[in-house]
Amino acid sequence: MNYVMRNTYLFIIGLLHFFVCPGGKVNAFDYPGHVLINQLALAAMPSNFPAFATASSAQQRIVFLAGEPDRWRNSTEASLRHVNGPDHYMDLEELETYGLTVDALPPLRYDFVAQLALARAAHPEKFPPIDPARNMDHTRELVGFLPWSIMESYSRLKSEFSYLRTYETAGGTPEEIANAQANVIYTMGVMGHFVGDAGQPLHTTIHFNGWTGQNPHHYTTNRSFHAWIDGGLIAKANIEADLALMKMKLHPARVINWNNQPAQGAEMFRAMVAFIQSQNKLVEPLYQLEQQHKLSGEGEQGLEGKAFIEGQLITAGQMLADIWYSVWQEAPMDTHLKRELDSRSSGSTGRESH
Repeated sequence: MNYVMRNTYLFIIGLLHFFVCPGGKVNAFDYPGHVLINQLALAAMPSNFPAFATASSAQQRIVFLAGEPDRWRNSTEASLRHVNGPDHYMDLEELETYGLTVDALPPLRYDFVAQLALARAAHPEKFPPIDPARNMDHTRELVGFLPWSIMESYSRLKSEFSYLRTYETAGGTPEEIANAQANVIYTMGVMGHFVGDAGQPLHTTIHFNGWTGQNPHHYTTNRSFHAWIDGGLIAKANIEADLALMKMKLHPARVINWNNQPAQGAEMFRAMVAFIQSQNKLVEPLYQLEQQHKLSGEGEQGLEGKAFIEGQLITAGQMLADIWYSVWQEAPMDTHLKRELDSRSSGSTGRESH
C-alpha cells in the first residue's frame, strides 16, 4: 500500500469511528484485538480453574462477548450510550484540572462523580464550555470510568462464583447450576473487553486520537491514529496469525497481590488503577513509534511497532486471566443463598426469622 493509499485508508477509518462515536471518543482495540485478548486470557488459565469455563463451547461464548460493549456503543439509544461510553476510557491527565490525584481516587463510582461535580461547581473557570452538538450522550463533562467498569465486573463475577459454588455444594438443581455457570461465562467475556481497553494506552489519555494541546515534540495530530492502532496495524501485520507465539509468552494465571497480599475490594481497585496508570506511561512511546515510522506495517522498519501492539495484547490478556483466577480463588459461599437452600432441603419456608 503506497503512502497516499495508506493515508486514505486511515482517513476512512477515522471517519467511521467519528460517526460511530460522535462525542469524540473512539473504540479501543477493534473486535479482532479484543478477541485475541480473551483468547490469550483463556490460554493462561491453569488446569485447576473450573472446567466448564474453559470448555470449547464456553470459550466460543467468551470470545464472542469480547466485542459486546462495543456493540452497545453502536446503539442509537441515548441512555445506553450515556451509561456505556465513559466505561471504556479514563483521561488521567484531566484529574489535575479537577484537583484530584490517581492515588486518592475513591473505589466507588458515584463518589468519584460527586468529586467531579463539586470541582466543576467550585471552579467553573477551569472548564471550557461544552459544545452541545458534540455532547449528545452527555458525557463530555466526565473523565471516564474505566477502572470502575473493570472493578464492577470483578465484583459481579465474584458474586456469580459465590452463588455458583453454593449451588454446587448446598443442593442446587442441575438447572440452577447451569444457569449460574452461564452467568459466570457472560461476565468473564464482557469483562475482557474493558481490561482490553485498559491495555490500549490511548484509552488512558487526553491524547486518545492524535496529540492535543501543546506539542513540543511534534507528535502526530492525525485523527485516524487511534483507529490505526486499534485495528489497522493488527490487520495489516496479520497479528492474529501470531496467537500461538503470543500464548507462549504468558504465565499461568495467578492471584493479584497488593502490598504483598491477595488484593480484594479497595485493594483490587488500587491494582486496577495502577495497571491503567502503567499503560498511560506508554502513550508517549507509542507516539514516538509513529513519529519514527515504525507503525506503518510496511517493510522492516514499519513493522517494528508490531511487537509493541502484541505486547499490549499479551499484557491485557495476562491481566484478564489473573483477574478471573483471583475472583475464583476469593469467592466465598453465598451465605444467604445457602440458608435458602438449606430451608428448601428441609422443607421449611425459611421465612420464620424474617
